[in-house]
Amino acid sequence: MTTVKFAIPKGSIEESTFKILEEAWNTISGRGRTYRVKLSDPQIDVKILRPQEIPTYVQEGLYDIGITGEDWIREAKADVKVLLDLEYGKVKQVFAVPETFEYQNLDEMIEGFAKERRVLRISSEYLNSVTQHVKASQSYKKHFGDMHPMIITPWLRIGENKMVEIFLSFGATEAKPPEDVDAIFDITETGTTLFQNNLKIIETAYHSSAVLVANKSALNDEKKAEKIADMLAMLKGVVEARKKFHIFVNVKEENLQKLLKELPALRNPTISKLSEDGWYGVNTVIDKHEFIKILPQMREIAQGLVVMQPKQILQLDDIKQVMY
Repeated sequence: MTTVKFAIPKGSIEESTFKILEEAWNTISGRGRTYRVKLSDPQIDVKILRPQEIPTYVQEGLYDIGITGEDWIREAKADVKVLLDLEYGKVKQVFAVPETFEYQNLDEMIEGFAKERRVLRISSEYLNSVTQHVKASQSYKKHFGDMHPMIITPWLRIGENKMVEIFLSFGATEAKPPEDVDAIFDITETGTTLFQNNLKIIETAYHSSAVLVANKSALNDEKKAEKIADMLAMLKGVVEARKKFHIFVNVKEENLQKLLKELPALRNPTISKLSEDGWYGVNTVIDKHEFIKILPQMREIAQGLVVMQPKQILQLDDIKQVMY
């Protein structure tokens, strides 16, 4: 029996990850007691890891598939195949500075510090990502060319540009300014925590959300690829279902064509004759944002409206195209 090794994240997106897994596979056992949990499918071997580790572990083939944030894939520069945006864990990677700073963006800040010949200190957990974005700044190129900012960790110092120092943060990054550093590069969902620590966002560098990734060699293994395709279909089905409503409505025969004509959201509905003469049942799946638009018209035309949240909407025809 072929087993697929599946890494899932601990931490900020852990709860949302378990929720989508429960919706896809119905039951999860062992949660809360161990780093190894079980889905209802015995061919899937699940382990909980830090999201920072998952891109590299999947790239190296220690795991065939994993869930992590786009931010950590970018940070690790991991060569993995992104199969699906799971549409949760949405955050921004931003530069933030003390509210008292007058700088409006990163370029202005680098220019200001360079002209005054002051060392610019930045704290972040994302050493590669912050370095990449800093070096792309026009002011940085103007004053420092291709020089690499000095990266400082407890065990390593690399880079030749001592005028821009990037310190590795082990958490609570928002607490570092202004005494320890001048700016931070961190993730935020709403910016509230930054504001509460007297910081303001001066630039958004990247956006991130939770994604499903796969090892490229695993996708070339016929047996593993089949199981990964099943997993992708299950998870994609949940993602799509969360954006839809399944509606059931009864309508008089005289209003049936009017219902179908005036409500373009009702695409490819199933129409069935009811036991009572002159009545039909219509059921279909619609986008959630369309429902509120058509509700007033449905009240005029139809009766007996039932609205349900579908558990999964499986689109099986395009799964292999996503994988390759």
